[in-house]
Amino acid sequence: MINLPKKQRVVIGMSGGVDSSVAAYLLKQQGFDVIGVFMKNWEDDDTEEYCSSRQDFLDAVSVADVLDIPMDVVNFSVAYKERVFSNFLSEYQAGRTPNPDVLCNAEIKFKAFLDHALKLDADYIATGHYAQVRKFANVFQLLKAEDGTKDQSYFLYRLNQAQLAKTLFPVGHLYKREVRKIAEEIKLANFSKKDSTGICFIGERPFREFLNRYLPQQPGEIQTSDGKVIGQHIGLMYYTIGQRQGLGIGGTREGSEEPWFVSNKDMRRNVLIVVQGHDHPELLRSTVQAIDLTWISDQLPHCNWVYAAKTRYRQTDAPCAITALSSDHCQVDFPQQQWAVTPGQSIVIYESKVCLGGGIIDDTHLNAVDASS
Repeated sequence: MINLPKKQRVVIGMSGGVDSSVAAYLLKQQGFDVIGVFMKNWEDDDTEEYCSSRQDFLDAVSVADVLDIPMDVVNFSVAYKERVFSNFLSEYQAGRTPNPDVLCNAEIKFKAFLDHALKLDADYIATGHYAQVRKFANVFQLLKAEDGTKDQSYFLYRLNQAQLAKTLFPVGHLYKREVRKIAEEIKLANFSKKDSTGICFIGERPFREFLNRYLPQQPGEIQTSDGKVIGQHIGLMYYTIGQRQGLGIGGTREGSEEPWFVSNKDMRRNVLIVVQGHDHPELLRSTVQAIDLTWISDQLPHCNWVYAAKTRYRQTDAPCAITALSSDHCQVDFPQQQWAVTPGQSIVIYESKVCLGGGIIDDTHLNAVDASS
């Protein structure tokens, strides 16, 4: 009897969206033994009108049926609440603006899910993320996706060597239009399904309505940077740096018609501080401090080298240099000032297409006057 080589097994997270569906198809075309898994990460209110998890599950099952791959469901909702949602609430309560998708990837999709897949004898896990993995000089690198408009490496910067060694991103080399074309050609019903947006457990519901379930309102004054009271806020956790909409303040200051923007939060006095004009100096910073650092290669980047960084997902890469660095803190300087740097968000560092890692923007330094402003 001839013993044929065993196929390598890939367990892929299938969300019901077109990206993970095409990723599963590509893996099967490449000869892998593919198993689909639908991750249920939230169940507090999945019977409400805003939650799409049931439809997403049905879409994932439909795709698995077309592709003729086994499909399983795993419930990570307890782990999600403990590792992601509790952090989300505590950060908002502290006046910061967290990015739960970053933590979800590190703790659930590439940790809890990876552990589950290994129990299924998986050689790899896969997702529909737009990113790429490359092994270079015995180091696994996280690369930007080919489609720069869809690149999701920003949300994956906390992944480590062990996780990347076991991860495949089958659509990372494709453009979104190519992914949809493949899905249509193989007759997947979700080929034109709208991309999910926003925070996964909030869905399409109004953000304030959701947050108010968990954090009580704490009204206070809205003040200008020179201390003039011009309105009332409903709670500092409901606002973020750079926010323009939903402030409930109108009128002008000294004849100015420019809109108001949130520039800071005084947690001690429960005061929301606003300024007029998109390019007001108090909204611009040339120095960013970061903590809770993660470096993908396990090696620290070089100080004073020219890198690029994002302080928010949709931002264009901005040239920068790391001017101070320790194991738990770094300072990043930008030649061109950055707009609305937000405590709690992530700053992610790149060297060309390689994502080096990053950290959480620290608010303890933001109340100091930026010397370059």
